[in-house]
Amino acid sequence: MRVHVKLAPKAAAERIGPIHASGEDAVLKVAVTAAPERGRANAAMIALLAKTWNVPKSSVAVIKGETERTKVLFVSGDARALIATMTATAARKP
Repeated sequence: MRVHVKLAPKAAAERIGPIHASGEDAVLKVAVTAAPERGRANAAMIALLAKTWNVPKSSVAVIKGETERTKVLFVSGDARALIATMTATAARKP
């Protein structure tokens, strides 16, 4: 399953924000405290999402935008279960 993410590195706290419409896509906002150096922010984002969505880190991969703030991720697993978990996570208040 593909997930569009807007990553905010060097944030004050790690959080998964709400889903926003961006053109034809829905984009999930994610903030991490790691700096965007040598893949640290991407690694922190993957760890945060994997933990929150209860999937192994190896199930989450950046397939587009590795050095950009807007990214496309591929998350492997049962799509229906992932959608339910992602929706519930994004709906929570920080």
